[in-house]
Amino acid sequence: MIAILGAGSLGRLWAAKLPAGQVAFVPRPEQSAAPLRYRFRPINGPELSVQIPWLTNTESPSLLIVTTKAGDTLAALQPLMPRLPETTPVVLFQNGLGSQQRVAQIWPSHPILAATTTEGANRPETELTVHAGQGETWVGALTPAGEARLRKTVSTLAESGLSVNATPDIFDRLWQKLVINAGINPFTAILNCPNGEILAHPFYQQWIDPLCREISKLLTASGQSPRSATALREAIETVACKTATNTSSMRADRLAGRKTEIDFINGYLARLGAELGIDTAVNRMLTDQVEQLN
Repeated sequence: MIAILGAGSLGRLWAAKLPAGQVAFVPRPEQSAAPLRYRFRPINGPELSVQIPWLTNTESPSLLIVTTKAGDTLAALQPLMPRLPETTPVVLFQNGLGSQQRVAQIWPSHPILAATTTEGANRPETELTVHAGQGETWVGALTPAGEARLRKTVSTLAESGLSVNATPDIFDRLWQKLVINAGINPFTAILNCPNGEILAHPFYQQWIDPLCREISKLLTASGQSPRSATALREAIETVACKTATNTSSMRADRLAGRKTEIDFINGYLARLGAELGIDTAVNRMLTDQVEQLN
């Protein structure tokens, strides 16, 4: 049995795509026993009706997929990990950085892995999950036990039919996504607009270059692949153009009145800068402005 912790858009995408009968959602304490039912609209083909049971206390999952928000991950895992077999791989699908390292530090003997994906999923209606864009998923180990189970974990996830790949350096992939999120998400939340509209806005034009200079310095100082500020801006704006009509997860959280993940994106970069002695005034400013929206 594959357990999924987090029944949001991404969790429901994996639940719908993995083999039927092999998936269960981890219940919340107040969860009813009735299975979770929703409609799933794939990229190609007809809409499907999906029914996923809740994991029972007697079931021992062979794999745990964690798709909670970054800020909720530790609290969600705390009651679950003591009853999880120490051999069960845990795959973390959180945005940003910080939460993944913390999980690996707390449970170093467990096979902890991190993943990043460009698969698009959203819920335009409460009971409808849409596979909005085909992408790629990369998985890498955060602990020695995770390294030993990387190949099997990737093989299991690939049974979904989605493109899943192993990587020896998951942090490189996580940083690539962090850069994009840091350069798009806070601007969409502050300006309350789709991704593409930030590009022509004076606020974005004022701060994107100094933001990219900060991130470039952080990449080099933290031992990641060096990238110039110009290359970073090009990467950010390429994604913003490709996803021009999309609402970022941070803007969606703002509109729904939920706490955003800014603390694990620009907030993480600001804290890293403080540790490394690098000025991150723009990351701090963006973090503060988004936090004031909550």
